[in-house]
Amino acid sequence: MDDSVRLRQATADDHSAIVGIEGYVFHHDLDDEARELDRRLFEPERSLVADDDGTVVGHTTALTRDLTVPGAVLPAAHVTGVGVLPTHRRRGLLTAMMHRQLTEIAEAGRESLAVLWASETTIYPRFGYGPAATRLQLNAMTREVRITPAAPAPRGRLRLVEPAEAVEELKKVYERARPRRIGWSSRPGAWWDRRVWDPSAWRDGATTRKGVLFEGPDGPEGYAMWRIKDDWDDWGPNAQVRVTEIVADDPGVYAELWRFLFGIDLARSATYDFAALDEPLQYLVDEPRRLGRGYGDALWIRLVDLPAALEARRYLTPFDVVIEVTDPLITSNSGRWRLTAGADKATCVRTTDPADLACSITELGAVYLGGTTLGGLHAAGRVQRLSGNFPAQAFAWERLPNPIEVF
Repeated sequence: MDDSVRLRQATADDHSAIVGIEGYVFHHDLDDEARELDRRLFEPERSLVADDDGTVVGHTTALTRDLTVPGAVLPAAHVTGVGVLPTHRRRGLLTAMMHRQLTEIAEAGRESLAVLWASETTIYPRFGYGPAATRLQLNAMTREVRITPAAPAPRGRLRLVEPAEAVEELKKVYERARPRRIGWSSRPGAWWDRRVWDPSAWRDGATTRKGVLFEGPDGPEGYAMWRIKDDWDDWGPNAQVRVTEIVADDPGVYAELWRFLFGIDLARSATYDFAALDEPLQYLVDEPRRLGRGYGDALWIRLVDLPAALEARRYLTPFDVVIEVTDPLITSNSGRWRLTAGADKATCVRTTDPADLACSITELGAVYLGGTTLGGLHAAGRVQRLSGNFPAQAFAWERLPNPIEVF
């Protein structure tokens, strides 16, 4: 790292400078209202800054939130806000910040893994982050798709709401579903305020955010949030429904919410950027090609405490495998580990037994949520098969990961 720059823990007084860095790096401006909301989410004690003679020139932070993983909800360092001013690029500052951040997370001992959304995917594998989840992006032709649910029609009704005024009801639905939705994060403190916040700068010419609740006999059972981008062409109305979030545990309620969204008057299409690869909507429509499916990366996972992370999640089938792991940054993770998975627990201990497979910590991060398989990584040459004991689907889960919120 450039000797003229030092790393230090951020203070509350650094917030304005950090917002300025993010403006340069991510090409956006925050007004006073946005800065105040960001300040409420700011955790200076978990933020690092690069300081060049009193000027903050780089930043990264780890937010304190939980993450749903297969069979468990775990504390996870939610890494974000990573960036360096354009005047200080290529000086090793980002590398130094990421190394120190991972060291501090490991030494604190509270979180066995870190998670992030990558702005540039070439950056993070070298720090041990693996691509753990993929999202399905929909651009549906709603007038050419009919929803044909197999589940019975639910008892209840739809009610329009203002999301900011219905947070408690939305929260109940979300919290009921969250323990089973791989890749979902907790929303403590002001995170719900951020989720329903609706600045005009985020609308891209669309309306304010709308909301609908499905109310069953015992209270709210599902909700959706969306905006409308109005448009007319030579054939008449051509508006687009831009879905930002849809949550429902009950298959019938889920189908009713999508039926509502696809039936909004004057709209001819609907987009949703955070569907799962196994999104149930694909199996509810009569013409799935008209959903206009595309794909994008989502969460990247980094195991910080390897044995704790592998023991904390659950596994669908029992297996016993010895893994040779390399981790040049957190060397306590390196070595040979025996991972034994049972019906309701797992153990991960050091061993001198011969290894069945070998990989880096990056590959273990990639398979951790069940969205990537050991078999697929082996086919890519990323995992070495060293014996006949190779559980290719060991990390798979009942549903694929479904991250729905960029943080």
